Amino acid sequence: MFTSLPPIRALQVFEAVARHGTVSAAARELGVSPSAVSQHVRQLEAGLGVALFERRGRSLVLTSWGEDYAAGVSEAFGQMRGTHQRIVEGARNAGLVVSCLPSLAEKWLAPLMIDWSAQAPGAVTRLIAAEREGELGVTMDFRLTYGEAGRAYGRHVELFRDWVSPACAPELARRLRLGHPRDVLSAPLLHVAWDESHRPPPDWSDYALRLGTKSAPAAPALSFSLSAAAIDAAINGRGFVLGQGSMIAQDLASGRLICPFDLRLPLPEPYYLAWHTGAFDKPLGRQLQSFLQREGRRLRLTGN
Repeated sequence: MFTSLPPIRALQVFEAVARHGTVSAAARELGVSPSAVSQHVRQLEAGLGVALFERRGRSLVLTSWGEDYAAGVSEAFGQMRGTHQRIVEGARNAGLVVSCLPSLAEKWLAPLMIDWSAQAPGAVTRLIAAEREGELGVTMDFRLTYGEAGRAYGRHVELFRDWVSPACAPELARRLRLGHPRDVLSAPLLHVAWDESHRPPPDWSDYALRLGTKSAPAAPALSFSLSAAAIDAAINGRGFVLGQGSMIAQDLASGRLICPFDLRLPLPEPYYLAWHTGAFDKPLGRQLQSFLQREGRRLRLTGN
């Protein structure tokens, strides 16, 4: 008898027979032979230790056990079919779907996608900020992610390798009267705690080591799970953040942040762009891929 769930194929066959009432109709829907359907039903009944159907002429009628079992199994498969259909139709109707790590999406990619929309009038694109990786071709056409997660996709290309540098609000820098990069370690420090699935960026201990400072830096005043939140805290004068170049570029350009010292620590791994070939069947799919790669190259060349 089954000690856990039966094979999903057996449940699929049972659900089809229960719904159609005949082996032949279930076999046509599933694209298998009637004998294969009958075999799956027999194996399922043997594994459960109960009879699920009674034969009446050419039809099969559910027993009381079968009715109870079919109610739950049919509901589960109905939910799966509905979810599948919503995803397929959503992806088809949503145009090009770009998924990106949340902070990179907010601070770097979102402004670029506005530029893309201006360059490609009529293009339908949707940006999703998601920490978890998804399945290309199902929930997204393109994925921008970091390190090993990017290399795990079948089709990918390196976009850029980022760096971090101490950044703060101009008012804080004026108030502290910084004279040397090590003076930053005496200021309020903001920390970014990355997800454990990624190799983290350099932290304040790495910064101190780079300066040759023997004493350990003070414990961060605040810790954030998202780089974007830590950067916003720095903009609001809460302390120094080791901000990623891609994410603080616009804030530096606008004067909301400054880097008092040009000291950059590279991230241990690059960011990647991955894609599903089905994206190229959609309008402007190849053009969007080229645009994203071009912006990645520009970031590599300029360092901003």
